[in-house]
Amino acid sequence: MQLKEKAPGIYYGWIVVFLTFLTLLVSAGIRSMPSILMLPFSTEFGWSRGSISGVISVGIFLYGLTGPFAAALLQKFGIRRVVVISLAVLAGSLAVTPLMTSLWQFEILWGLVSGLATGMMANVLGVTVSNQWFVHRRGLVVGLLTASAATGQLLFLPLLAKITVEFGWRYAIFTSVAALVIVMIVVAIWFRNHPHDVGLAPYGTDTIAPPVPFTGNIFLTPIKALLSALKNKTFWLLAGTFFFCGFSTNGLIGTHLIPACGDFGIPEVTAAGLLALMGLFDLVGTTLSGWLSDRYDNRKLLFIYYGLRGLSLMFLPYALDAGPTMLLIFSIFYGLDWIATVPPTVKLAAQEFGKENSGMIFGWIVVAHQVGASAAAYGAGVMRDWLGSYSTPFIIAGLVCLLAALMSMRIAKASTNLTVAGVSK
Repeated sequence: MQLKEKAPGIYYGWIVVFLTFLTLLVSAGIRSMPSILMLPFSTEFGWSRGSISGVISVGIFLYGLTGPFAAALLQKFGIRRVVVISLAVLAGSLAVTPLMTSLWQFEILWGLVSGLATGMMANVLGVTVSNQWFVHRRGLVVGLLTASAATGQLLFLPLLAKITVEFGWRYAIFTSVAALVIVMIVVAIWFRNHPHDVGLAPYGTDTIAPPVPFTGNIFLTPIKALLSALKNKTFWLLAGTFFFCGFSTNGLIGTHLIPACGDFGIPEVTAAGLLALMGLFDLVGTTLSGWLSDRYDNRKLLFIYYGLRGLSLMFLPYALDAGPTMLLIFSIFYGLDWIATVPPTVKLAAQEFGKENSGMIFGWIVVAHQVGASAAAYGAGVMRDWLGSYSTPFIIAGLVCLLAALMSMRIAKASTNLTVAGVSK
């Protein structure tokens, strides 16, 4: 007898989306904490910004590298089990953090363990959930789940920054651990892996069928998917533009905006509020982007998003020097575009590689994103130590975004007559 777990009038997939949103929200909030911790760690431990940025860079890279293998693990063992274990590991690494005394311990806890654990709850999780539960409204769902990262900043950064300033960074860590434990319990109780588990068909269809079992090797299958995708020019264009996406968002602004504001005498809580404001507007922008990706040419959407982001980043050094009003304008404008690039990129990957392959392929595209983010996180910290300013990294990021805009328009031309090995267009 199949369990009917559908609230009256509510498709259970929307409950799963909400739980996934909650998981990604908390995970993203935790992942953004190093921007708050950079200054306190520099003061308490005497670590340079370049050294701290190096640890953050490793965590960002592993966060991305985990993606393709996370896609395989989610299919093999089920979403709920993998997410619960990941939340437990992340909570454990955070709980031990207040005991650290050396940089190598920070590297293990936040570079290695936190990077791998949050990587299991990255964009690939949202793509997997949307593919399992939805046929219609898939772009909207991806937009909502992608926006959860921004919402995590919106809710967590000002709160954690205030706790850090008033009570110390250790209490901010304890607050994060409590949030993780609550989410872990909620997911364990109410999350379901597939519509078939509750006797439903995917949203937009009437066919109730069990999920296709994962039969490949957890480690070899993602690598085979990558080798196949490497023959496709569209993959290179998507990965290349996403490299620049990571370079210009979480690697640069997500990591260094608060320290950059500190250089201009802007308090840490105020700077965290700016990131939170970006999160609020990105919640709108990315959700709207998901809606638009179901209706318009996704390549043109990427051209617009990258172009506007590049202009906003080139405006940032002026905004920092000009005062609160200009920074507010930057935060709103940049926030609308923070990760609006994700839904069109997901849609293009799904169209090119097919539903069954898109999770792992997109996972590798996310690796490129995180390599870019990792390079920016470390490079901007080192350049700040050398030059005494973040202006040069911000200008460089703006220029590469303009390059990404041009690359986006090449996707249409490159994908016209292409196939991937084993996948027909």
